[in-house]
Amino acid sequence: MRYISTRGGPPPLSFSDVLIGALASDGGLYMPQFWPAHSGALVDEPYPATALRVMRNFAGDCFSAAELEYEIRSAYASFDNPEIAPLVELEPELYLLELFHGPTLAFKDIAMQLLARLMSRELERRAARATILVATSGDTGSAAIAAFGGLPRIELVVLHPKDRVSEVQRRQMTTAPYANVHNVALEGTFDDAQALVKALFADRDFATAMSLIAVNSINFVRIVAQSVYYLTTLAKLGSPARFVVPTGNFGDIFAGEAAARMGAAVAGLVAATNANDILARALNDGVYAVHTAQATLSPSMDIQVASNFERALFEASNRDCAWMASGMKDFASERQLVIPPAVLAALRTRYQAEAVSDDETLHTIREAHERYGRLIDPHTAVGLAAARRLGPQDGTPVVVLATAHPAKFPETVAKATGMVPPLPPRLRQSYLGTERASVLPPDAVRLRSFIETRTAPYER
Repeated sequence: MRYISTRGGPPPLSFSDVLIGALASDGGLYMPQFWPAHSGALVDEPYPATALRVMRNFAGDCFSAAELEYEIRSAYASFDNPEIAPLVELEPELYLLELFHGPTLAFKDIAMQLLARLMSRELERRAARATILVATSGDTGSAAIAAFGGLPRIELVVLHPKDRVSEVQRRQMTTAPYANVHNVALEGTFDDAQALVKALFADRDFATAMSLIAVNSINFVRIVAQSVYYLTTLAKLGSPARFVVPTGNFGDIFAGEAAARMGAAVAGLVAATNANDILARALNDGVYAVHTAQATLSPSMDIQVASNFERALFEASNRDCAWMASGMKDFASERQLVIPPAVLAALRTRYQAEAVSDDETLHTIREAHERYGRLIDPHTAVGLAAARRLGPQDGTPVVVLATAHPAKFPETVAKATGMVPPLPPRLRQSYLGTERASVLPPDAVRLRSFIETRTAPYER
């Protein structure tokens, strides 16, 4: 299996090169040259077994079956539910897919724990070192720290938007005790942080000197790992299902498209957004246009530039690399892209989108508690509210991805229900440790200097 850029510039790479790489040199995102069929898509088996089936198809000969099996089992050994991604029925044909049973109580753990182990193995094999640079809207940063903190051969620099993540999310990052972790509170939005990451990766001399690696969902291996829980869910249901996905950077929902392109019976994908509704506007109106990011009760989705939407556009355009290159160039300069009718029609065969207000988010949290006796976080509430709008699905199950534990957003849950979610043991430590973070403006020169003074240039 080889991997190509959505914009068609550089030569194809191996799985290992994509694993420890980042953006393609032309600014595009890596995708497989073809989508392998997933055998046993409706076989209900332990989660690690399905993960192994999927990863083997994409890894090729870069990792042996034994290596993959060992790293997969190690990655999920720390999860507090043996099913890893348990499916909970709320009422007939409506389910929550709980993705928050990992070390940081958010769905990012499912991919990040595996990604860290595979990266560490590959760096050891190459006798190489690396600097991981990650922008986070909340959960990616803590998941990266939990996965990469303390690992040899790796320095981890995490950027979060100052005052735009929950206190729990911030503390999970800033109280990490690892010497190889460097937190930056950026005076700006997540989009500012993501733009800085892309700018430093685009600086080829700097990226090479520092051996920069990306673990945001622009890293395709994250997408592969996240596709697994779509397959295990369909296996449990034994029938096609529609998935409603709280969506910011479009990685989690694109993993559903990946599963579908492997042959899984995904009946549809619904992008549930908050007031930062760029994806809803793109899919409903046909114009992918950046507005000013708004702070909401679901901060992990306070994003205007959804990086992985490029992957969906790539597939919807029938992999037209020339159009992708020119379209993304125009989008970077004009901050909008008019989606051609044929591409938009192809997107709409797979995706729907709904934007949910903060008031509706609070109402849904309260309703979930009153109707089902369950506390849910605000991002899951956005998904559940969108699912309610869908109405009856002619017997097709609807699965809402529950992306984070409610205790990560206690203020919002308490505002909606009057109840403060009990603090799980995994989160208590973050209230005991000392916070460490550097405040920086959204300036590439300042960030570059920060990284250089805390890490040493690496030789490949």
